[in-house]
Order: sequence, then structure tokens, then C-alpha cells
Amino acid sequence: MQRAIGIAAAALGASAVILGAFGAHALQGRLDEAALHVWHTAVEYQFWHALALLAVGGLSPVRGTRLLRACAVAFCVGTALFCGSLYALAFGAPHWLGAITPLGGLSLIVGWVLLGAAFWCSAASK
Repeated sequence: MQRAIGIAAAALGASAVILGAFGAHALQGRLDEAALHVWHTAVEYQFWHALALLAVGGLSPVRGTRLLRACAVAFCVGTALFCGSLYALAFGAPHWLGAITPLGGLSLIVGWVLLGAAFWCSAASK
């Protein structure tokens, strides 16, 4: 599981850099300022959660629990839904797609709660 989490973290991090550069260079002048702000928000959340996922992968050999695996899944699903919907909205996707964004945000929150629970349970068992 650690390998899969590490690969996912690396893929999210690399694609966040690529998408950030794309937004800063290729999309300037093509999207209005509001759309660029939405794009930047998506990149920022993607990058932070790539780093969080990397930390989860690093913790898994030490604290390998179901909670950490569930946390990793929540971070991946949340990033895909939250950031993916924002990227699409920045390109002018239908506004109803914005209803997916909070579901992604909720998944990210669940991931953080599960990470906290993994630490809580690990400390309680010692």
C-alpha cells in the first residue's frame, strides 16, 4: 500500500506543477481573472494534498492501519472531485458541475479526520 500511496502522491505533485505552469503561462489571456483564480485554487489544493498524501505514505510502514489507507483514499477521491471540478469550471463547464466541488471538499475533510484518528488510535494503543 505504501508504494501505491507514494506513486499517487508523486503523480499528484508532478501534475500540480504542470497544471500550475500551464495556468501561469498558457492560460494567461485566454481565461478571465476569475477563472484563473479558480484554476489557481485547484492547483494549490492539489499540491497541498499531494504533500499530505506523501506524508501518509511515509507513515504507513510505521503506523500501517486501515485508517491511514482510508485517509489516502479520501485524499485521492477528494482531490479528484474538488480539484477536477474546479479545473473544469475554470474552462467554462456547466455551473451544475460546481455541485461536485463540495463533495470533494468533504472527502478531503474526511481524509484529515481519518489521519487524526490514526494518530489518536496509535497513541492510545501504546
